[in-house]
Amino acid sequence: NVPEEQADKLLLASWGLPKAVLKKYHSLGVAQMFEWQAECLMLGQVLEGKNLVYSAPTSAGKTLVAELLILKRVLETRKKALLILPFVSVAKEKKCHLQ
Repeated sequence: NVPEEQADKLLLASWGLPKAVLKKYHSLGVAQMFEWQAECLMLGQVLEGKNLVYSAPTSAGKTLVAELLILKRVLETRKKALLILPFVSVAKEKKCHLQ
């Protein structure tokens, strides 16, 4: 569980994303994460590029964790990233959202 003093980590605005990115997420109805998503981002050194393996049911929010990790790394390192998605429909959706 996210300790009370870190409850602000549930808010997307707490992760240093640009305002344009936050605005896009907010337009999609996403302003905060579930506790398990924030826990994933706070584990070990995943924000520094270390590996993360996690599992959750369909439509639980796994993609948001991956997107946030990718966005932060791309913005901080100015390097490209590759996001592999399991279905064409999901890929098309993410293409529109991430543009």
